[in-house]
Amino acid sequence: MRSVQVPLGDRSYTIHVGNGLLAKLGDHCRRLKLGERCVIVTDTNVGPRFADATVRALKMAGFVPSVITVPAGETSKSLKIVGECYDQLAMKRLERRSFLVALGGGVVGDLAGFVAASYLRGLPFVQVPTTLLSQVDSSVGGKVGINLKAGKNLVGAFHQPKVVLCDLETLTALPDREYRSGLGEVIKYGVIRDAELFRRLEREMDKILKRDAATLANVISRCCAIKAEVVASDETESGPRALLNFGHTVGHGLEAISGYGEYLHGEAISIGQVAAARLSTRLSTLTEKDADRIRDLLVKAGLPVTLKLAPKKREALFDAMRLDKKVSGGELKFVLAQSIGTSNWGQRVPDSDINAVLAALGGA
Repeated sequence: MRSVQVPLGDRSYTIHVGNGLLAKLGDHCRRLKLGERCVIVTDTNVGPRFADATVRALKMAGFVPSVITVPAGETSKSLKIVGECYDQLAMKRLERRSFLVALGGGVVGDLAGFVAASYLRGLPFVQVPTTLLSQVDSSVGGKVGINLKAGKNLVGAFHQPKVVLCDLETLTALPDREYRSGLGEVIKYGVIRDAELFRRLEREMDKILKRDAATLANVISRCCAIKAEVVASDETESGPRALLNFGHTVGHGLEAISGYGEYLHGEAISIGQVAAARLSTRLSTLTEKDADRIRDLLVKAGLPVTLKLAPKKREALFDAMRLDKKVSGGELKFVLAQSIGTSNWGQRVPDSDINAVLAALGGA
């Protein structure tokens, strides 16, 4: 088992990466001295596979767990589902020492975390991410939230988990498309912060696609360590944490205009990263060769890299991007790469450059 610390003072916690961690969930919660009563929040895909084992692990450690199951998919990150969760927590008589367990991918983690942050003005919660994307990204850092029709994650909070357990065995049940989606975030870490990680991904993508456990443990741990470093320096995203949004300005906009159903998150930010890389060659110091390497690695991971939008759709994309949390003074701000492994956040990008890059993506 590998462990990564997220150093945030009295809100510090540990990310554990390894096999068989789900069975040890109760032991971890007991060491944290969490309350006896708890609720597992999961979805209709993950619950049938892992809810029983999660309940068993908690019961064996002396906890009294129950389960809330929400529909699988991005549409569950909604005010409607949040309200339904509140009602069920009230029926189950949760108290302030009670806790929630987020069992699932990024949608479940964001939803359960937001419910935990807001119910009774804040309950402890534990992250048990079961997708590659959630293990390397959304389960770490305390950003929780839900979507509005106008845009993604526009309602949310910062609420750190008590512990994160990344059980590699849960990835074996992950559909291939979902697994590849997670690689979009993995590749991002190499682009923004770690050239050696990027080179490793270029060398070992075949092993990663085969879900080789040893390779995955190393890669996931490194991604978590990068995110932990960034979060520790800027917990509430007032500055450097924005680096984690490389590819997300276009990606989040694309998810919004397609109704959160056509693209998985990693697929949308894959396209967004190609756009950000091309903008980086125009407005920063990224070379064309390195922009090609970024695109080629995303292709090798089986992710989309092209985008064809009719004029009205492109206008809708701009409207969605302008609702993004990173907009300041009405101006779109991007994370741009200087080179693979080095990047800058908060970069102003003219609409004309964005339009030129989006047009080029149609034949990328």
